[in-house]
Amino acid sequence: LLFDIIMCLLFIKIILTPFYFLFMKLHMSQNTSITLIRHGETEWNLCGRWQGHADSPLSPRGVAQAEALGQRMKGEKFDFFYSSDLGRAMHTSELVGGPSGMVAEQYIGLRERDLGVLEGMNTEEMKVSQPDIYSSFRNDGPDFQVPNGESFREFCLRCSGAIEELATRHSGGNIALVTHGGVLGAIFRYVLNLPLDSDRNFVLLNCSINRIERVEAGWNLISWGDVAHLKELSTLDDG
Repeated sequence: LLFDIIMCLLFIKIILTPFYFLFMKLHMSQNTSITLIRHGETEWNLCGRWQGHADSPLSPRGVAQAEALGQRMKGEKFDFFYSSDLGRAMHTSELVGGPSGMVAEQYIGLRERDLGVLEGMNTEEMKVSQPDIYSSFRNDGPDFQVPNGESFREFCLRCSGAIEELATRHSGGNIALVTHGGVLGAIFRYVLNLPLDSDRNFVLLNCSINRIERVEAGWNLISWGDVAHLKELSTLDDG
């Protein structure tokens, strides 16, 4: 009897194994779509203050931008919705998700770069109060670490890790993320395999729609900097 049971189980394994590998191949080959959204314009965006992990409320125009995006998003179906836990991103996610009944789950990996001692200052204030740090920040490459903050390389590794983790968690899904200009820039470089020290020649606009896709072979850039929904509303590029 035991021999018969063993032979039966072996037969079942032989029969099912090809189907298992076929299932895994189909599962792994599913395309995962990610829509990246930069938060609406903030009061500090308007006056040129660097935010980082510090926060600033949305400006009236930033609220209007997010509301306009929310109306556009009503026509799309997302399986999952995440936001940076910083206030400006969460407020944007509420305005964007509201018309569709979407509520964003906070995801700390989507935070802006930690700028340490430079946060809350504009460029002129940095040059006066932290001239050496500001100079190194601008000129010493991606491995320079702002005191109490992140180096650009550390930040980019965090951002690429975040989208890889979410794409793996929700393989084959359609995901929307509300985040920050710096995060968009890091992901753009990652998807296109651009050097971290290359000049930026792409936009990072408030309340823009930016679409990427993970396929079996890697990442594709689908579209970038789409602000058609803003119409007469202007939008700022990241600093």
